Amino acid sequence: MNCKSLIFSMVIICTGSTSILADEYQRGYSSSKTCTRNEYREEYIPGTRKDPGYVKRWEETVEVPCPSAGSTFDNNELDSNELDNNDCSEGKIAGGILGAGFATAISRGKDRWWAIPAGLVGGSMVGCQIDGG
Repeated sequence: MNCKSLIFSMVIICTGSTSILADEYQRGYSSSKTCTRNEYREEYIPGTRKDPGYVKRWEETVEVPCPSAGSTFDNNELDSNELDNNDCSEGKIAGGILGAGFATAISRGKDRWWAIPAGLVGGSMVGCQIDGG
């Protein structure tokens, strides 16, 4: 395997996963959001024999932490046990097959014994990243 093929295959493997980070950070962008909820309150006002006591009732708006993008409210509280279901098994298999096939196509002679497994591993990592893992 000549040096040009090695460099080309490394560039192909490394550049496949950089597009995933494209929308991770946007410079100069800020946002603020205030989240509130209504809370029911009661206060007992004691009375006397001639003027009996009573219960004073009201609702007030209270500021609470905003939930993240995927969380839900459970009894007006944040659900702290978020499920991570990013399964990349399909992308890993497809990427491994494509990577091994690509390595087979560009390698010759004695270099195939290490190029095919390297292409398989590299392709499976790229495939997993593309599939959402």
